[in-house]
Amino acid sequence: MYRDQLNELHKQIHDKNTKFIVVTGGVLSGLGKGVALASVGLLVDDTLKKFPIKCDGYLNFDPGTMNPIEHGEVFVLDDGTEVDMDFGHYERFLNISCHKDENITMGRIYKEIIDLERKGEFLGKTVKLIPEVSDYIEYKILKTTIDNNADIVLLEIGGTIGDIENELFIYAIKNIIQKQDGNIINIHITYIPELYKSEEQKTKPAQNALEELFRRGIKPDIIICRTHRYLNKQAKEKLSIVSQLDENHIISGIDTDNIYEIPIIFKQQNLDKIVCEKLNIQPNKNIQKYIDKINKINELNKNTGKLKIGICGKYTTLKDSYVSITEALAHASAVCNCPIDIEYIDAAQITSDQLKELNGIIVPGGYGSRGVDGKINAIKYARENKIPFLGLCYGLQLAIVEYARNVCGLKDANTTEIDPNTPYPVIDILPNQKQKELGGTMRLGAYDIILKDGTKIMQIYNSQKISERHRHRYEVNPKYHSLLEKNGLIISGTSPDGALVEFIELKDHPFFIATQSHPELKSKLLYPHPLFIEFLTQIKSNFSSSK
Repeated sequence: MYRDQLNELHKQIHDKNTKFIVVTGGVLSGLGKGVALASVGLLVDDTLKKFPIKCDGYLNFDPGTMNPIEHGEVFVLDDGTEVDMDFGHYERFLNISCHKDENITMGRIYKEIIDLERKGEFLGKTVKLIPEVSDYIEYKILKTTIDNNADIVLLEIGGTIGDIENELFIYAIKNIIQKQDGNIINIHITYIPELYKSEEQKTKPAQNALEELFRRGIKPDIIICRTHRYLNKQAKEKLSIVSQLDENHIISGIDTDNIYEIPIIFKQQNLDKIVCEKLNIQPNKNIQKYIDKINKINELNKNTGKLKIGICGKYTTLKDSYVSITEALAHASAVCNCPIDIEYIDAAQITSDQLKELNGIIVPGGYGSRGVDGKINAIKYARENKIPFLGLCYGLQLAIVEYARNVCGLKDANTTEIDPNTPYPVIDILPNQKQKELGGTMRLGAYDIILKDGTKIMQIYNSQKISERHRHRYEVNPKYHSLLEKNGLIISGTSPDGALVEFIELKDHPFFIATQSHPELKSKLLYPHPLFIEFLTQIKSNFSSSK
């Protein structure tokens, strides 16, 4: 069905001289393919329009209903698409805004294929995985590339080579590699374990993974080895023999606490020159400003006397669940010259002793009842003890519950998500949001917000009208707006029609601000979010004045 279109698309891409950087993974998942690809994208010519595409083999339509502990943070784009956390890396490293066409899951592919078949688009033919589905995947990648006028496509194949769920993606990529030879480079990321005690770097798992790649007709141009320390000569020689690559094309992807060091580590091994020579493009001439910012963060991390910030959440067993918050704090710390230590606190087990050790408290987004009492106690502690507090999404909702109970006198106030029969439903699903499908009730993506004159949040943004990304379904119940304000709560930001609460704050507090949005999703390395800058500024000021 798509053969004629594919030939035409390949011709258009070839004529435009579009480049492709393809990243695959071997041995095991979680090697950091997205961070590596974003880092490579950062190292090449910043005048090119860089366009990331990620192909994931799972059958979920998108990551929206996945548990963050299993899959990491769900990242939300301006257009409301829920995507893999790697898109956060793409946006933060490359200073871009992604959209839905860049996220291709096997679940989405199968749904579209079935919809096309039901409409008769296959003209009565038998629809097979190969070639019909693999052709469609190839078509989607190429059509998206053309439609978005991309100069360079950063194409990540999720999962691990040999996984049955990504075989069709690999098949489609093989065809693109064959037809765009000269304008495409394949980087394979693998894992090099070390035996305990002997500290011997073992290359056999990587060799086996490379054989899996070869069997599928793909030969990598570069191998990046995830490892605790730089590859030794012996390990490089073994991989060079198996891959038939020059040893200089075998790159060490060493472990680091700061992911922003990865582009520097790659550049020190001349990865940028290798990629640019292969694709006949220029390196990023402005990379030094990134390096300077990264070095500033590293210097701060070496300092003692760091300010301790507690992220009081539900998914603290996997730090990737809150990666955008962590990164936003890192971005802001460099601006504020404020060394920080982030403590992930399980809200279900939080203690008063833990709260006393914190200089600032963040209650992030989340769902469900587990840990709610701990989060409310943390908010109450921050409010009463003048500890800088930032509530994000669920953090705003629970701040409303806490205030309604302990200031407004509504003892049993609650969110109907936790107690559907609460006599004071200060947080509720509004009537126009009550739909059947779980995703259908969500308010997703970028929404305009009107800020109130004279408020702290207006001062922070320095604008009356702003836009932030959202991911929630419950709202502050309009029936209680006036009561909350009468008791001293400032509703400092609303939807343009005034119906929905977007920001709240307290007047006689160094920093007590909560938002229904997720500002952490828009913070970038070179453009830190002003809300996080002000949060750290007030923590630093609060800490200095308490000495």
